[in-house]
Amino acid sequence: MLLLLLFRRYVQTVRSGAALALLLTLVVGLHARAQAVSDAANAGKNRILLVLPFDNGTGQPNLEWIREAAPEILDARFASAGFAPMSRADRMYALDHLGLPQHFQPSRASALKLAQTLDVDSIIVGSYRIEGTGIVAEARVLNVPRLRMSDAVMARGEMHDMIAVFDSLAWRLTRVMDPGFSVAQDTFLAAGASLRLDAFEQYIRGISEPDQQERERHLKQSVALSPNFSPAWMALGREDFNGQQYEEAAASFAKVSPNDSDALEAGFYRGLSLLYFGSYAQAQDAFAGVAQELPLAEVVNNEAVAVSRQNHDGTGLFVQAAAADPNDADYHFNLALSLKRHGSESNAVNEMNQCLKLRPTDAEAQKLLAAWKSPKSADAEDAAEPLERIVRTFDAGAFKQAALMMDQMEATRLAALSPHDRAVKLSAHAKDYFNRGLLLEAERLFQSAEIDDGSLADAHAGLAAVRERTGDVAGARKEANAALKLSPSLDAYLVLGRLDLASNHMDDASREVGEALKIDPASATAKELNRQIEARSGKTQ
Repeated sequence: MLLLLLFRRYVQTVRSGAALALLLTLVVGLHARAQAVSDAANAGKNRILLVLPFDNGTGQPNLEWIREAAPEILDARFASAGFAPMSRADRMYALDHLGLPQHFQPSRASALKLAQTLDVDSIIVGSYRIEGTGIVAEARVLNVPRLRMSDAVMARGEMHDMIAVFDSLAWRLTRVMDPGFSVAQDTFLAAGASLRLDAFEQYIRGISEPDQQERERHLKQSVALSPNFSPAWMALGREDFNGQQYEEAAASFAKVSPNDSDALEAGFYRGLSLLYFGSYAQAQDAFAGVAQELPLAEVVNNEAVAVSRQNHDGTGLFVQAAAADPNDADYHFNLALSLKRHGSESNAVNEMNQCLKLRPTDAEAQKLLAAWKSPKSADAEDAAEPLERIVRTFDAGAFKQAALMMDQMEATRLAALSPHDRAVKLSAHAKDYFNRGLLLEAERLFQSAEIDDGSLADAHAGLAAVRERTGDVAGARKEANAALKLSPSLDAYLVLGRLDLASNHMDDASREVGEALKIDPASATAKELNRQIEARSGKTQ
């Protein structure tokens, strides 16, 4: 099955069961992963999706870019909703291994065949057309286990609201795949509300153009139009890196948000870029940041290289890399160099022997080992001090695979908690999502917390904040008042205070912010809201 090909692609950097076990041992003690917790609520459901490019029914070649835009938007929303959509890179990889063109648009029969071959749970096929000044998007869900296609799901709107149209379509499709899904449509719409359509178009053209110069031109236009659009910065960083423009690449990768799904990959390639133009201290920090999340061998190895290039001792990190992947000869080579440099000659010889055991044809290692064993030989005199070997490729799929296992472990741990304790955990992680601006993920977790314990004020207050952010005033008031019936809540009072300030209900707003300050007199948010209320009421000096 092609899923096995994709799995191998995902885990090519984790070459042994022992290495993966060590990786999991290293990461279990890290901070709780909010995504793992959110996915736990959906444990056991079929969630692996493939969204194919939509069929262009407009008859307009200048709108062909929307073919790729549709899966880009839907994938992002489905991932936030707890599904596991295959990335564009995975889709292209899959079609290539099936011998199908990248612009493949399946019929019903061929979609069924593709679904069986891919071993995914659902495939989304769709089309778009123009009606007057608007766009209509239509899609169906192929349920792979049942080999059954859903009825058509449709969304429409003005062309300038195209992103919202596909966000709405994503919400409707999610309800088809998971009828119990209860996140509000407004939350889906809010997820893409800040993205400019012209910047998004340039991004799509930038990732789909065959010509490198054209790709770079479009991506630069995209980030100029929308400086906070992380996917465009990530794509631009890749173009710069592939073109060996390492200083520019490092700058682009640095602009990728820590909240973006590509953040770890961006950190890795930023570290590589910094290494290549000699900024070793910054490279060390970049790799260390990635390693804090998931310390795969290639990340730790490169961090150690950056340390060594500053004439510091990276032996401990090289030991960690070799232990994480003991079947990689380069890690033993690097460890041998570091040990020799810092006076542990016998251990260095042992590690170089291990390197040659794994790769007997390694000429550099052979020459170096001979020089170490015969320090007065001609070979020793000719043997210059070699540099540690850098791992130059990163497979984000290895991170995904390790994260999936962590998700399963976290789901098991949460299931063992009492409903109240589980609700408290979910609510805390949901608030973290909210603070990072990830409203869809936050709402999912707050709702799960409410299901586990409807008497938890924090869950209602959190939902109130989400509803306020998405513009649902009535829903925000309802949840805030529900929270306050259960317990005094700083967040609930702040939501009501902001809503009443916006509605010019100054007495109510003043009372609510006063209650908030009673709960937390040091709250900067409450103080700022109080200042705004006093300014509006004319009470300031």
